[in-house]
Amino acid sequence: MWIYNLGLVLYVWAIALASPWHRKAKLWIDGRKGLFRRMKESIDPSARIIWIHAASLGEFEQGRPLIEKIRKEHPEYKILLTFFSPSGYEIRKNYDQADYIFYLPIDTPGKARRFLDIAHPEIVIFVKYEFWINLLTELRRRSIRSYIVSAIFRRNSIFFRPYGGYWRMALESFDTIFVQNNDSKKLLAELGFDNVVVAGDTRFDRVAEIAAAAKKIDLIERFKGGTRLLIAGSTWGPDEDLLIRLINDNPRQVIVAPHEMDESRINRLLAETLGGAVRYTQCTAETSFDGKQLLVLDTVGILSSAYGYAEWGYIGGGFGVGIHNTLEAATFGLPIAFGPNYEKFKEARDLVTLGAATPIHSYEELKTWFTPLRDDEHLLQQCSRIAKDYTTAHQGATNIVLHTVFGKPE
Repeated sequence: MWIYNLGLVLYVWAIALASPWHRKAKLWIDGRKGLFRRMKESIDPSARIIWIHAASLGEFEQGRPLIEKIRKEHPEYKILLTFFSPSGYEIRKNYDQADYIFYLPIDTPGKARRFLDIAHPEIVIFVKYEFWINLLTELRRRSIRSYIVSAIFRRNSIFFRPYGGYWRMALESFDTIFVQNNDSKKLLAELGFDNVVVAGDTRFDRVAEIAAAAKKIDLIERFKGGTRLLIAGSTWGPDEDLLIRLINDNPRQVIVAPHEMDESRINRLLAETLGGAVRYTQCTAETSFDGKQLLVLDTVGILSSAYGYAEWGYIGGGFGVGIHNTLEAATFGLPIAFGPNYEKFKEARDLVTLGAATPIHSYEELKTWFTPLRDDEHLLQQCSRIAKDYTTAHQGATNIVLHTVFGKPE
């Protein structure tokens, strides 16, 4: 255990050393300054607290259906939301469905005790990942009801390794472990856990909510006009290498939403699109899109609604560490393509197996995916229906979780 605690201290030192030159590291450090004082000033010591922890923005989106349903149906509780990463906290620190929003303190024994003393939660929900040993140990010691939702366990994870004893013990803190699939349940059964429920992934509930509440975006509507539209979401440089060629080979309207607002990459997209291109943030209600084939979505917060205007989707990240959110596009019935690094995402594997998604390794494969869907209406509608039906069939995890946590149908 001392190795774990020493590792945490070294981790904090490393981030602190990087913080003068690294923006996210600085936010990570600065966001935790005076944390306990701010918590103590904000949190009502008499309130009944449900604490929900999301590592970052993606996990927040998974937990969001739970938060909002608890808020609506259990107003007797105050909701404490924590993040580990600046990419979650800085974007959602003003989220109005949580009563208290803070960074999670580093998981030393003393900070774990102090955090729980101030937060005094009745119920704790961790979203998908992050098994902080000292916090979980302290939750178990205090007999606080604790759950993890939308979790996935794989054979090569630390729980199944000879040196994973502390992490296996940490799992004993959870009253119920809600997993996404039967494989995870079987793996946990090998460790002796029988408090496992296959609930699925709450992200399916979240993307259904997004689709139902999709924003009307006048600029995109005018840009699309009477044509069909391809949207490439959360792209990186290698994705854009291929997309520029596809754009120039096809007289179709295209939107590209880079994952990060890198000016050099945005300028490259604008310069190398032969059919004309424009940035979303430079458009107004009077902007004419005549002679403009590409719209660069250089803003955040509207991509999920923008998918609703498209006929085809491309998801970025697959030439790096892994693809981004495929479900936001699939819930609108978009056939999708992405790079080769998708295997760790169950929904992507499922969509590939069903024929609604295609992994690509090169421009030739991207073109081979797109051309039949562009030219064959029957194939397009068939793939669209498969994608939509898949996302619909997997909804319901939120209700399963809340039924267990609160002991009644929701």
